[in-house]
Amino acid sequence: IDGKTLRHSFDTATNRQALHMVSAWSSGLQVCLGQIATEEKSNEITAVPMLLELLNIEGAVVTLDAMHCQRRTVAKIRDRKADYLITVKKNQRNLFQQVASEFEKFGEDNYRSSKCRAHRETRQTRGRLEERIVYVAAAPRGLKETGQWADVKTIGMVYRHREADPNSQRQTPEPTSDRVTFFISSLPPTAKRVAEYVHSHWSVENSLHWTLDVTFTEDSSRVRTGTGPEILASLRRVALTILKRDTSQRKMSIRLKRKVAGWSQEALEAIILGS
Repeated sequence: IDGKTLRHSFDTATNRQALHMVSAWSSGLQVCLGQIATEEKSNEITAVPMLLELLNIEGAVVTLDAMHCQRRTVAKIRDRKADYLITVKKNQRNLFQQVASEFEKFGEDNYRSSKCRAHRETRQTRGRLEERIVYVAAAPRGLKETGQWADVKTIGMVYRHREADPNSQRQTPEPTSDRVTFFISSLPPTAKRVAEYVHSHWSVENSLHWTLDVTFTEDSSRVRTGTGPEILASLRRVALTILKRDTSQRKMSIRLKRKVAGWSQEALEAIILGS
């Protein structure tokens, strides 16, 4: 689950802020399962429990960024019989310090402790090489006993190292960077499985938000009156779902599928009807 601001949906004449949409994205099915609109990004925290109430998420794993590391959100996910994996940052200072201190202890032994498991993978994308190591451990007793984070079983750390691909033809090479993030989860501390969910969370950015911006030019839309921005945002997500689920034009990009649908009534019907 993640939010996206429709950057040009503001209206200075009426002092209306840009619309913010919170979407639930299925990384496996590549479809948008639902969305809720808010007037401000800060309202995203209260919107997520409302969105969860609309969805059947039993048996699913819900991934969220640090803004949603909230006790109410975690409790709602567990009430709906789903698991969670949530990034932890300093907006939850005590939790952050607890998790960080545990991995500092593991780091003193170069993460060789039997209590700490790791999964390493290397990816080559868009002119860069990325090494990612996901470390997981059982949540410490002190964290479980507080009862503040429902059914927490796992704490984790993700180390990312990025550098330019020496074989890339990009004129501006990717700068070298290192990044560490922490998370908590109700999943068991199985490094490979957890690493898959950590990676799949970025699908909402790459497959939903990026496509809405680049292919549907959502951020450029100046529709800003009444419920217009919200309705169009919902229609874009429905259209994207239809295009992604279409199998009649397998080798076409989303952009090209839209063009073909505009050129040919037959192609349009095939895409909509899924034939």
